[in-house]
Amino acid sequence: MARTRRRPRVFYGWVVVAIAFITMAIAISARTSFSLLYPQMLAEFGWSSAFTAGAYSLGFVASITLLPVVGSLMERFGPRLIVPLGALLVAAGFLMLRTVTDPIGLYVAMGLLIVNGSMAMSYIVHSMFLPKWFERNRGFAVGLAFSGVGVGALLILPAFQWVIEARGWRDACIAMAVLVAVGIIPLNLFFQRGTPEEMGLAPDGRDPDAHPARSGAGQRRCAAGTIIVDHAWADTDWTLARALRTGRFWAIAMAMFCALFVWYALQAHQTKFLIDTGFAPTFAAAALGLVAFFGIFGQISIGALSDRLGREFAWTLSLSGFAAASLLMVQIGETPTVALVYAAMAAQGLFGYGMSALFGAITTEIFSGRKVASILAVVGIAGNCGGGAGAWMMGALYDVSGNYTVGFLGCWAVSIVSILCVWLAGPGRIRRIARSSPAPRRRRLARLQEP
Repeated sequence: MARTRRRPRVFYGWVVVAIAFITMAIAISARTSFSLLYPQMLAEFGWSSAFTAGAYSLGFVASITLLPVVGSLMERFGPRLIVPLGALLVAAGFLMLRTVTDPIGLYVAMGLLIVNGSMAMSYIVHSMFLPKWFERNRGFAVGLAFSGVGVGALLILPAFQWVIEARGWRDACIAMAVLVAVGIIPLNLFFQRGTPEEMGLAPDGRDPDAHPARSGAGQRRCAAGTIIVDHAWADTDWTLARALRTGRFWAIAMAMFCALFVWYALQAHQTKFLIDTGFAPTFAAAALGLVAFFGIFGQISIGALSDRLGREFAWTLSLSGFAAASLLMVQIGETPTVALVYAAMAAQGLFGYGMSALFGAITTEIFSGRKVASILAVVGIAGNCGGGAGAWMMGALYDVSGNYTVGFLGCWAVSIVSILCVWLAGPGRIRRIARSSPAPRRRRLARLQEP
């Protein structure tokens, strides 16, 4: 009887991952589609690059007010309510975008509804509950869920570009609205769960009665796959107010700001950059999908690697990919070749996109507790401010200089700052990844944490 009960318990955590995989595939592709709509809007409306990209940036800025609310609601209601509400906002935004003829309409539809609404089903929101399901393979599980972004972009973005070319960008918006509503809302409303406790489980599908959790001061608990190094920190009941008073919180926030600055600076402008450089629009759109394709493997492998070598090393490898992609973009501007484009896309996807599997695990492991969703929401605000700043600043620098060279060099520098900030936060100085330690040392560390 006991063995019969364990099978569905172990399995349901992976059902949660599968639902997140599908949701992320659609939701992030919908948001990323701005990169394909951007050249069409510039051609039709004749607005400046910075002004048009500002609509995309507005959504990240608006999330400053949305994400704290989302974090609080996630602690109370979980993803079954929050994710469908986000899908409704995004679908409504695309329907409104179809009718846009003036800047106000563009900023409301793209910024406040599509980009801002997508935050309720984005990396940040999924990072609020996915890490709770796993301890032993946390990085791998989150990376697997987020790899849906690559699969979705590989299938959805080229199809979206085809509809744009065949029917126009306005009709393409209708198709995206339908996909978001039908593909996300029913699946999450009926089947998604926020914590293993809702299913009577413990993390990793363990029986909670066989592995009772302990709490309170003096706790010496070693999570599966991790070794607690700083007991005083790990035993703290972290709230948002306490976290805000620590240097580690601000180091994580700055690391996220810088990482998403580079992510969205490159993502929002690379299609236009490649077209300006002389590549065909279809090739430029395919290149965006190629980044997502490489991201499938990058998010899984970087996440899994972090379960063995530690979050700091994995973050360093990931942001080094963004730094390399930035320099390759500069070289493409000087000598445009297909080989350099492939190299830049691979650097972004195989390495850069892997950071999405890490920031939730890093924040959860540093500020583990019942209020981690609220803490993650504020870290997400910092990240979204970086994403909005990156997309807008690249457009502004282009308007001033007439090219993207200065912007890409800035992305390289910002990537280095992000790496330094994660090492300052030092998640490995609180919870060490057990598998990264040699067996004898691991046993010695395990004995040290016994009461």
